[in-house]
Amino acid sequence: MRVLVTGGNAGIGYFVAEQLASAGTEVVIGSRDPAKAEVARTAIRSRVAGARVGHVRLDLADLAQVATVDPGPLDAVVCNAGVMLDHPPRRETPAGHELMFGTNHLGHFALVARLLPELAPDARIVTTGSFAAKSAKLDFADLQSERDYVPKRAYERSKLAQMLFALELDRRLRETGSKRLSVVAHPGGALDSLTPSRPPVHVRTPGQWLRGLPARALLQGKDAGARPAVRAVLGPDVAGGQLWGPRVFGLRGRPRLEERWANLTDDAARRLWDESVTLTGLDPLV
Repeated sequence: MRVLVTGGNAGIGYFVAEQLASAGTEVVIGSRDPAKAEVARTAIRSRVAGARVGHVRLDLADLAQVATVDPGPLDAVVCNAGVMLDHPPRRETPAGHELMFGTNHLGHFALVARLLPELAPDARIVTTGSFAAKSAKLDFADLQSERDYVPKRAYERSKLAQMLFALELDRRLRETGSKRLSVVAHPGGALDSLTPSRPPVHVRTPGQWLRGLPARALLQGKDAGARPAVRAVLGPDVAGGQLWGPRVFGLRGRPRLEERWANLTDDAARRLWDESVTLTGLDPLV
């Protein structure tokens, strides 16, 4: 099995890559920074004997570069990479899209359009959503926060858009009779302070560990946050259109199948697909 993990050089994406490699899967790290990808490859190989880990340059903020990506044959794609900005000002991609919406959603939309024709007939496309998107709502009159930019809200909407796209992709795959699956996973509450060290990819100091202890009752580290996505890639009982997340209040614990959130509606998913086709000039299933 061969899997592309976008953003597999850091954070949750790194642990998705490490855990897949531990399961015997060949992993391709999609990263815009070859040096960081090499550091992650070395870290995985130091922990997983015989790990097969490659790299492909991928800049999801640049739709022209995404159109040239060629990772080779794939059995699954984990759409994990993302940008999260904490403060203004509003920033844009080279194509003029708001940076978080353009990278997190439109970049993956374009990547799936690029890769789908070449994926294995029974491939899985796993999208990493966010618990932060559970209360978000898309504003179709201002999808890219041009009139009212609040970084936290823009991030939440970009993750909601990713999840809606994944669900609409699965619905359309079913319509065509495809055996490919599109599945959503989210990491719950995953903190750096609760994440074990993987030097030099991630180093947790004793002080950070101590400060993170009170949160352990409800939250978890990014290593645990990676498990729902890994489960969605490898689980023999996984079906298209499902949502996988942590067992305890959707915040921590072993992966479990969740009910679809109230804001993950078919109407919003269909409308977002059409808007995304207009914005990118691409349709993954055409």
